[in-house]
Amino acid sequence: MSRMPSVATATQLPKAVGVVVSEDTLTVDLDDGRTISVPIVWYPRLAYGTAAERANFQIAGAGYGIHWPDLDEDVGVEGLVLGKRSGGSPGSLERWLQRRGQALPSPAD
Repeated sequence: MSRMPSVATATQLPKAVGVVVSEDTLTVDLDDGRTISVPIVWYPRLAYGTAAERANFQIAGAGYGIHWPDLDEDVGVEGLVLGKRSGGSPGSLERWLQRRGQALPSPAD
């Protein structure tokens, strides 16, 4: 009987090494050489934040996450790699905007 050798591979999640947030895109450079870009609207707090607030981030969790203290926003590398959007509810976003003195735009905007 011949057996195929089994190979156990452990997939290690890459770490964030660079972050750029533009008016419409969140771009994250990973330590494995990839760059992931997603629409900023996937993360509404980033989309509603000012350029200065978006520029104030910290690579956190040993590189597995990104934190924006001014916006109370956290984005995980795993979620970016998997293409996951923000998990915040519309009600949470609305309350956050109200605390900031902002409002959701009306559908006509």
